[in-house]
Amino acid sequence: MNSLEITVREATREDAVTIAQVVAMAIGDQQVLCDYCGEDYLSVLTEVASKEVSQYSWRYAYVADLNGVVAGAIVGYDGAKLAQLREGTLEVLRKRVIGRVPTMADETEAGEYYLDSIGVLPEFRGLGVGRELIAAFCKNVFAKGYERVGLIVDCDNARAEKLYISLGFKCVGTRLFFGHDMWHLQRTSSDD
Repeated sequence: MNSLEITVREATREDAVTIAQVVAMAIGDQQVLCDYCGEDYLSVLTEVASKEVSQYSWRYAYVADLNGVVAGAIVGYDGAKLAQLREGTLEVLRKRVIGRVPTMADETEAGEYYLDSIGVLPEFRGLGVGRELIAAFCKNVFAKGYERVGLIVDCDNARAEKLYISLGFKCVGTRLFFGHDMWHLQRTSSDD
């Protein structure tokens, strides 16, 4: 690729497979994925991403195209809607992963628009796709009138933390999620 053109657009239902891959990348731990979603976790997450109402719904996602090819995605939602959106996710898990209904800590709350998952497909890493996704995500969130974007990042993931800090996020505390200590970062519209 000689000239890189990164375009961020709203996701469509057809992007559900990419969204599922990104969510799996964001979770990162294959054992956790299997524990919560079963061995066929990508298929389960694709079904979750295909729903109208779920934490990982295509309706709450943006996709980055690099020279017309899908390179990554970002998913986020109003933290006040976490319980409603999580129920859509759990509905699929109850149906697909018989006998296991996961219990998860709340990673967000009312008052912030939550950046739940972001990922760049391996062949497109290091080209600025993640940075473009985050910038476009924040711009769109603030344009909708929200004042705060929040996220959590594993305390052991210094590289991701550095990226978020470089994009205007500030540490506001810690949270325990999936058994890991996480930094809670936020960026406000007044920081722009």
